[in-house]
Amino acid sequence: MIVFVTGTDTGVGKTVATAALAVHLGPDVVVVKPTQTGTDEPDAEVVRRLAGCRVAQLAHLPDPLAPDTAARLRGTAVPAIGEHATRLAELARRYEVVIVEGAGGALVRLDTAGGTLPDLAAELARDHEVRVQVVTRVGLGTLNHTELTVEALRGRGLDPAGLVLGSVPAKPDLAERCNTTELPRVTGVPVLAALPEGAGSLPPGEFRARAGSWFR
Repeated sequence: MIVFVTGTDTGVGKTVATAALAVHLGPDVVVVKPTQTGTDEPDAEVVRRLAGCRVAQLAHLPDPLAPDTAARLRGTAVPAIGEHATRLAELARRYEVVIVEGAGGALVRLDTAGGTLPDLAAELARDHEVRVQVVTRVGLGTLNHTELTVEALRGRGLDPAGLVLGSVPAKPDLAERCNTTELPRVTGVPVLAALPEGAGSLPPGEFRARAGSWFR
C-alpha cells in the first residue's frame, strides 16, 4: 500500500502527521520525501527522529521554495514524476507500507514539467493500492482551503481516504470547535486523526507512545 500525505497549504503539520501515521501503520513502513526544499532539518529526518522508522529523500534543493521554482532558480534538474513513480514502485515491493509526504499544498509542482503529488498518486494507483490523506488546519479559513484541496484530488480521480487535523489547540476558539465537525460535513471525507498542538515537540518516546491515540 502507498499512502500519500498532502496538505491544504505549507505549514499545516504534514511532517508531524506523516510521522504519526508511520507509527500508526508500522512497523514495516518507509517514509519518502520525493523533493525537499530549504530547511535546516529535512522533513525526512524529522520523521525519522519522531517515528524511528526508515526514511528516504529522493531529491533536495537548497532554496525554501516550491520544488519547480527552486529548480528553475538554480537551473537544476529534478526527477520527473515518472522517475519518482518508478522509485516508489520499487519500495512498494519491499515494504508493506510506503508513505509519501508531499511539499506544500496538493497542487505544488514537484518537477519542472508541472507534475504534482496527485499526478504521482494517480500514476501509481494504476497498479497499486493508493490512499491519500489530507492534512489541514482547524482555524478560520480551513473550510474553503480543505474543500478546494479535496475537489482538486477528486478531479484527478483520487477520493481522499481521510482528513488529519494537523494541530488542535487544547483550548480551541469558536471557529476551531465548529470546524472540527464542519470539515467532514462539507468535504464528505472523514477525520482520520486529530494531532494535539505541539505534538512535534514531544520527546520521540512519548510521541510514539501517544501517536496511536490520535487516530479515530
